[in-house]
Amino acid sequence: MTNLKLQGLTLSFVLLTFISQAQKHVALNEPDRNKPRLFAQLPDRIPVSVADLDQLIGNNTETGKEVAVDLAGKGSATFAGKVVSTASKYNNTIRSIVIRSTTFNGATLSLSSTIQPDGTTKYSGRIISFKHSDLYELQQEGDQYIFVKRDFYELVNE
Repeated sequence: MTNLKLQGLTLSFVLLTFISQAQKHVALNEPDRNKPRLFAQLPDRIPVSVADLDQLIGNNTETGKEVAVDLAGKGSATFAGKVVSTASKYNNTIRSIVIRSTTFNGATLSLSSTIQPDGTTKYSGRIISFKHSDLYELQQEGDQYIFVKRDFYELVNE
């Protein structure tokens, strides 16, 4: 008799498990599609020279130093700001810098370089503001690096 009660109880729990619905996925924060665009006046693609990237991330850039990067190539859009962080690891094979902008409200430029086993240097980086709906991502095309404008929610899930 005890076995029948135990089996009945187990069967009812199994049936309840199959019948009950699991929690549905609910996003904690819905994307704010009404955020303003920070880089509306700039082009979708901005070529940047390797020499500028190398100078920016070079060893002579200390925390607190004011720096500037010409984004449009003609001085019309300069990303100026203060270096808030620098790092160098593994005998300078990995270097990074973070610059908080004074010209683009709330934007931060993060740039990293890695020296590949064949001796070439590869760069990666972003110009991003969590208050705005657009950003720039550094991409390599051949020997040229280009900041490509992207939508904030293409890269970031809140």
